[in-house]
Amino acid sequence: MNQAPVELTKLTLKDYTSNQEVRWCPGCGDYAILKTIQKLMPELDRPREKQVFISGIGCASRFPYYMNTYGFHTIHGRAPPIATGVKLANPDLDVWVITGDGDGFSIGGNHMLHVLRRNVDLQILLFNNEIYGLTKGQYSPTSRTGTRSPSSPQGSIDFPLSPCEVALGSGGTFIARSIDTEAKHLSAVVRRAYDHKGTSFVEILQNCPIYNDGIFEQVKDKKISADFKVELEHGEPLIFGKERGKGIRLNRQNLTLEVIDLNKDDADEPLIHDETNKVLAQMLATMSAPELPVAVGVIYREDRATYDDVSRQQVATARNAKASLRELLHSGHTWVVD
Repeated sequence: MNQAPVELTKLTLKDYTSNQEVRWCPGCGDYAILKTIQKLMPELDRPREKQVFISGIGCASRFPYYMNTYGFHTIHGRAPPIATGVKLANPDLDVWVITGDGDGFSIGGNHMLHVLRRNVDLQILLFNNEIYGLTKGQYSPTSRTGTRSPSSPQGSIDFPLSPCEVALGSGGTFIARSIDTEAKHLSAVVRRAYDHKGTSFVEILQNCPIYNDGIFEQVKDKKISADFKVELEHGEPLIFGKERGKGIRLNRQNLTLEVIDLNKDDADEPLIHDETNKVLAQMLATMSAPELPVAVGVIYREDRATYDDVSRQQVATARNAKASLRELLHSGHTWVVD
């Protein structure tokens, strides 16, 4: 007797909204990111049981409580290795790492480096507000030089790191950047990160209204943002500005990027964005206002074997070899003790 196919119920945003009260400060950019991810989840067309969100410690790390999926709220900086273990043990799961600039690049910097170079098939969403919000406003690894905080009352003397640049240097295969309140752009970037086979790293510029308010105002304010950010599209010229009259070119004398006025008759052709060009990606990742626009979108991507796939192949090969324990013990470098 033939059975009629079971029709799966289409999930909605409400299905991914947990019953937990969301506890972030009023105006925090985390609210916008949460809503964007909850809206995106149904579009992935995967059961909720196949999604797991893993976080460390920090404001962003409350995220798993607010997603009606599986989740782990782990320890400070250790979300990447725990996420790696989850993916290796459960390859069919979609694994998401939620972290912040402090959690991910201070105490968790070592783990972030290794999950990126290994290319484990998971998504990392790094909320960057350039401050420690949960512990009341100390400067973080991404805070700008001169940042005044409880731990640097005269201004931080540290040179800030660029999350995307560090991810590139660590061997990341998908590097992107977006903005907390740009829901359409953020959703598209995260969707591409999800579709990528390997470790996807997405830096999200996120406002902390309490301890670092307005730090990204140049790229968030609708009145001026067009002049301070360039949206990357693979195969498209690097053009920005209110009237789309500015471009980015390579200064061939000192091999640096610079802004050009496209309205001039003798203006050079702007660079064409190539997601697969790592040298270009390194320059784009470090651009900052006001001298250069901030690059948002997919900065770099490459196809490379994932750690979890290779690991499973290695285990399968070892099982098929059917070597005896005696053979294993007497293989390699051995010696006899008289």
